[in-house]
Amino acid sequence: METAKTTSTNVNNRGFLNFISSLKVIKAMPTAPGVIKSIFFNRKIDGIPLPLPSFKPYVMAGKRAFEIAFVGLKPGIHEFDYEVDDKFFAERGNPDFSHCQANIKLLLDKKSGFMLLKFEIGGKADITCDRCGNPLKMDIWDEFNMLVKLVENPDEMNEQEEDPDVFYISRNESHIDVGNWIYEFVLLSFPLQKMCSEEEMGGPQCNTEVLEKLKAMEVKQLETNANQLWKGLDQFKKTKKERSKK
Repeated sequence: METAKTTSTNVNNRGFLNFISSLKVIKAMPTAPGVIKSIFFNRKIDGIPLPLPSFKPYVMAGKRAFEIAFVGLKPGIHEFDYEVDDKFFAERGNPDFSHCQANIKLLLDKKSGFMLLKFEIGGKADITCDRCGNPLKMDIWDEFNMLVKLVENPDEMNEQEEDPDVFYISRNESHIDVGNWIYEFVLLSFPLQKMCSEEEMGGPQCNTEVLEKLKAMEVKQLETNANQLWKGLDQFKKTKKERSKK
């Protein structure tokens, strides 16, 4: 797991700039809020107490909680852990679930000119059964992979790329935001049809009244289809008989 480290320095102008630069890396890490709080409430720079009056570390860290400063990472595998809830999803859309608690383990394998990202999704949420309409608790789990390439013309390459698991960014980029991928991959971790399992059908969690109505509708639909079939056969026979007379 990524850990944030801070060091004490005799701060001059260059030291101050280095200090601020290091913060950009720290803010991209999952432990950012605690680390920034420790730095800004326990240090002074050339006699100036921190935080500065206008500086809001929690706000800054929250806005960039899903940014990773990959430029400061050594080649190899780095682990990042995230936890997201209903607030995270509400800010990006209106999902058809609630009380979601999702844990994301991200393994970033930094290579020369590209990065391999592996997302491991786990968690649980409250959903509505598509079959009977009753509330249902569901566990989610899935894995997703992304290949991120550094190129000179990322916009053009992304337009031409047909593989959804490949993404291009500029060689001049220093950060990558994984928030939208986390949102998308958690949604994809849910099945297309959210229903009670076959073992649970008719059980205490199922709405038996709705199931009975659905069964009655299926029987009626079968009868309607059968009647239409016989009508079609009768029409075919009638047409054939008229043609034979001619």
